[in-house]
Amino acid sequence: MRRRDFLAVAAASTLAAPRIARAADKNVLRFVPQANLSSLDAVAGTQYVVRNAAAMVWETLYGVDHTLTPQPQMCEGHEASADAKTWTFKLREGLKWHDGAPVTARDVVASLQRWMVRDTMGQVIKGRLDALEVLDDRSVRFRLNKPFPKMLFALGKSNAPMALIMPERIARTDPFQLIREYVGSGPMQFRTDEWVPGSRAVFARFDGYVPRQEAGDWLAGGKHVAFERIEWQILPDPATAGAALQNGEIDWWELPIPDLVPLLRKHREVAVDIVDPLGNLGSLRMNHLWPPFNDPRARTALLMAAAQEDYMAAVCGGDDALWQATGSFFTPGTALYTEDGGALAKGRRDYAAAKRLLAESGYNGEKIVLMVATDIPITKAEGDVTADVLGKLGMNVDYQALDWGTVGARRAKKDSPTKGGWHIFHTWHAGADCINPAPYTALDAGGDKAWFGWPKSQAVEDGITAWYDAPDLAAEKAAAVVINRASYDNVTYIPTGFFRQYQAWRKNVSGIARAPLPLFWGVQKS
Repeated sequence: MRRRDFLAVAAASTLAAPRIARAADKNVLRFVPQANLSSLDAVAGTQYVVRNAAAMVWETLYGVDHTLTPQPQMCEGHEASADAKTWTFKLREGLKWHDGAPVTARDVVASLQRWMVRDTMGQVIKGRLDALEVLDDRSVRFRLNKPFPKMLFALGKSNAPMALIMPERIARTDPFQLIREYVGSGPMQFRTDEWVPGSRAVFARFDGYVPRQEAGDWLAGGKHVAFERIEWQILPDPATAGAALQNGEIDWWELPIPDLVPLLRKHREVAVDIVDPLGNLGSLRMNHLWPPFNDPRARTALLMAAAQEDYMAAVCGGDDALWQATGSFFTPGTALYTEDGGALAKGRRDYAAAKRLLAESGYNGEKIVLMVATDIPITKAEGDVTADVLGKLGMNVDYQALDWGTVGARRAKKDSPTKGGWHIFHTWHAGADCINPAPYTALDAGGDKAWFGWPKSQAVEDGITAWYDAPDLAAEKAAAVVINRASYDNVTYIPTGFFRQYQAWRKNVSGIARAPLPLFWGVQKS
């Protein structure tokens, strides 16, 4: 029996359904996230599942709307000097933490200080910072020694590390350690007493939350949550999740695999659609610290051998409308998109040339530790393709099947791959994060301070600096060309293709926004 047929039969069978109570209560929304929720700290890490959960519990001073324009969120507004060196922010009245204490400027300062250590944009701000001051209980001020006109976007962007505002006592946590207390000021409270990692996470509506008056728009505006409880059910088996959705035992499935989409579409009570308008960029991430991928020739060899059509077929099944090949590190269809320098990423693969280049790099049969998160269909599919590619290049593959939480923790280790480290892992980057260098953690090539893999390229860094300093869009586009060329020369990582994904939900659920993350405000269930 073919895999697609097996999944269809399994999903259609009530025997595959999990033991979950019927999701009939209008006050409870049952949601299946993309992966297990192992943490809620969207400052200390970059996993999307963590970001999605944290966005319900904490808020930011500003939040981007559907045009990616930052709007006041926790703030009444701001004042900025003409030279963009001084920024003053004032909190709106009535903000309070889930434990009833008021939100203060001291909380804001401590939170931003922690965030600046981990985030790419935060690090730029920190490098230009003379002082971050508490002016009164509701006001803070940045004093910079160099202009930073992109301040509002930094504070309101949707990618992690997010500039989440936490109580001062929590924000004082070492930025390289996970927080252990989950008190926010957002519309939902996290129920630690009901959290079962690997099984369930529960969020309860915070009755003390005072939403903004504006209509909700992505991370901006009023976050009106209609549910008393939002229950995340962790169902890594897609057949089980598909059966649960069809049987009405869950309301919303974030990442149904393409193989099951035709079956779900036939169900009269299930809706299926592409929700994120900006899609995703697949990512093969290499460790630049250790052989063989500390040598750019080895990285280039893998780039020459990795075929985007193979990765995208594995991720998207037979639905060719979901993906496109790309020679860019930027999101297709957006202002900075360029394929300048990306010729090696597209077209016919050259295994012979790749093998010669790999030999020149000094590779001599050492094990290549490939970490594959098998509980996420995207990373499992891409990991399997990479294992095949490495084998064709004559590399000795150590395929390590792990869960996403373990990959997320282990990828931060800089140890040798022979001592618990790694060579390669797969992830993906939301298109909203790849529109420009600001939210794009994976683009950074600053060595030890860069994202996991720790790539180092002065040419990439110079291009990013030029983008930050660009006075207009034309200059930003010119900087993007420099960045794209340098990123392919360095092989900072390997984009495995641009793709979109389906979500699926019961038709009695309405208000699901077209956004780069699941937004639970504005959603209702009849």
